[in-house]
Amino acid sequence: MTSKRMTIMGTRHVVAAGHYLAAHAAFEILEAGGNAIDAGVAAGLAIGVLQTEKVNIGGVAPQIIYTAKDRKVYSIDGLGVWPRAVTPDYFLKKHGGKIPPGVERSVVPAAPDAWITALSRFGTMSFGEVATAAIRFASKGFPMYPLMAEFIADNTDNYSRWPSSKKVFMPGGKPPVPGKVFVQADLGRTLQYMVDQERRAGRKGRKAGLQAARDAFYKGDIARDVTKWITRQGGLMRYEDFAGFKVNFEPTVKSKFGNIELHACGPWSQGPALPMALNILKGYDLKALGHNTPQYIHVVTEALKLAFADRHHYFGDPKFVKVPLTGLLSEKYSAWRRTLIRDREAWPGMPPAGDPKSLTALQNICMPPPQSEEAPGPGDTSYLCVIDRHGNAFSATPSDGSDKSPIIPGVGIVCSGRGTQSWSDPSHPSSVAPGKRPRLTPNPALALKNGKAYMPFGTPGGDVQIQAMIQVFLNVNVFGMGVQDAVEAPRFASYSYPGSFEPHAYFPGRLYLESRIAKETGNTLAAMGHKVYWWDDMTWLAGSVCTIVNDHAQGVLHGGADPRRPAYVLGW
Repeated sequence: MTSKRMTIMGTRHVVAAGHYLAAHAAFEILEAGGNAIDAGVAAGLAIGVLQTEKVNIGGVAPQIIYTAKDRKVYSIDGLGVWPRAVTPDYFLKKHGGKIPPGVERSVVPAAPDAWITALSRFGTMSFGEVATAAIRFASKGFPMYPLMAEFIADNTDNYSRWPSSKKVFMPGGKPPVPGKVFVQADLGRTLQYMVDQERRAGRKGRKAGLQAARDAFYKGDIARDVTKWITRQGGLMRYEDFAGFKVNFEPTVKSKFGNIELHACGPWSQGPALPMALNILKGYDLKALGHNTPQYIHVVTEALKLAFADRHHYFGDPKFVKVPLTGLLSEKYSAWRRTLIRDREAWPGMPPAGDPKSLTALQNICMPPPQSEEAPGPGDTSYLCVIDRHGNAFSATPSDGSDKSPIIPGVGIVCSGRGTQSWSDPSHPSSVAPGKRPRLTPNPALALKNGKAYMPFGTPGGDVQIQAMIQVFLNVNVFGMGVQDAVEAPRFASYSYPGSFEPHAYFPGRLYLESRIAKETGNTLAAMGHKVYWWDDMTWLAGSVCTIVNDHAQGVLHGGADPRRPAYVLGW
């Protein structure tokens, strides 16, 4: 295909981010001498302001980091926990099993701790330095971009539910229009307060300053203001939940695809489904099948459905549930799961989960009733990645939208509504429990070659994330596409599984295709048993993949950013 954008190349550093101003914020940090982690945190904070309809400063921020000096990969979960006051049967007793919008679905905001932890451990700059752009965008404003304006306009009922949210997102009682300067003054003051606390402690050293910025959020006035307001609104979050919180360094999930070593997030997210699906697909000659042919789309879709069946059955916070990762990622198990893919017949719904020990099918648990007419809901989230002059790499997927949970008055953040990705049924591995993490959809990835950072990649899109990611990964590494071509190529996505978001809608057999895919291909897939639906071309519902491919032999970084959303690349 002919790309609509050029591939951006650099020899020193490259950043790709979900919003063009966030990419610029990161690039400024790189040009000022910061490393990939400094730049990535700057972009992440900026995204929490610039895309605040889909990402929140008080949300989640899972990260995968590669440090060139020690050639190691690290993962920070960036995911909050349920408050101590929640009980496993809370939503069953009070809401009939529903987890309603509002403060009752709040978990502890993890993003501030995640960003500062990354800075403290791997960065070189202060919080004040990397937060400069975010504060400016919040306090002075930025021009509203069309997709954000469209989303707010489409969700005015949600934003009008809480006066504090309506005040921010519907100034003057109306949704903002594209090009209008959008200001979030309370959010700007919150970030500046953290910077001020850092400066007061700065004489004790950089790390002491970073700790002070963190404590300002989790143990200072911000924590008190947020939890007091939530308590008044009937929520369960308390100051002690903030004060006792800390993000986790988690092991990545590793797999091999040819000479590529893929690192994904752990089963506290949907991350392991990516290498699981790739392991199944390794048994096919994908290139011979042909890019986006009916057989290729069928095989990839069925492999993803098998991975999602196991995601549904097993994935949850490993501190609370046992996840048989070694078995799920084994070649033996992948080969058996591959036998469940029929060449010309789709599974009519979600396939059965599997037992890695006995290689037998299991009855699926907690299956919601099938939906037929409703359209699957869009996912929130954004993504960013950086590779710097040293070879360090940063991959992060910040998230948490603002339309289902209220803005905290005077603070300007949403207290993470990620509880929407838990289940009220105690038998589900991602069920509600005090101190437990919901199973997260955001899942950055990072690939290595010869022990060096090769390809950080990720996307927004909820349950579509892994599907868009695997397609771009295969476009580059099987079909040999240039990076921007790989990102812009037409996509498909299945919804044949219980969704990760409350109410966990299930659409058996449903498969969406972007309109550049041939109608004949859709007809053939329908004949195989797929329930084919059509998206508009280049729809934002198909994700917004950003990636950087590091050509080690030539010493050139190739960046790709998805025009389906306002993502951009900058490099030098």
